[in-house]
Amino acid sequence: MEKILFVCLGNICRSPMAEALFQQKINQANLTNQFSADSAGTSDWEEGNPPHAQTLAVLQKHHVDPKGLISRPVTTSDFQTFDWLIGMDHQNILDLKNLAPAASTAKIKLFMSVSSKKPNTDVPDPWYTHKFEAAYQQISTGVDDWIKFLTSQSK
Repeated sequence: MEKILFVCLGNICRSPMAEALFQQKINQANLTNQFSADSAGTSDWEEGNPPHAQTLAVLQKHHVDPKGLISRPVTTSDFQTFDWLIGMDHQNILDLKNLAPAASTAKIKLFMSVSSKKPNTDVPDPWYTHKFEAAYQQISTGVDDWIKFLTSQSK
């Protein structure tokens, strides 16, 4: 089973959206025996908190279950537990590379890196932009791209 960790700064906006969407889409595609997902933040500022109220609102608007989403920071063990650590922006990628222990076996990738459209772009942080719907749309498309990529890799 491939284990995926979606990562953003505080783990209250982008990465929990990606986790919830990924989980819903793998459930719908009957891929739960192949993949599992979690999310975390590169900071511990929001540790123990639920997702941002606007994150919850946009997930509920799109009928995505936010159950069980609680912020946590990336840990050293995540680099051994997860196969993929997927950062939402370039700063997350730098932070993950700095946090990674020397013996890490996890692949660290930018969320948009498997997209056929703008593969080197960030998912802007809606905590700063206040564009939660735009973040949701970009993440939803990106999750589809990741599922296609991961299923093609596992064949």
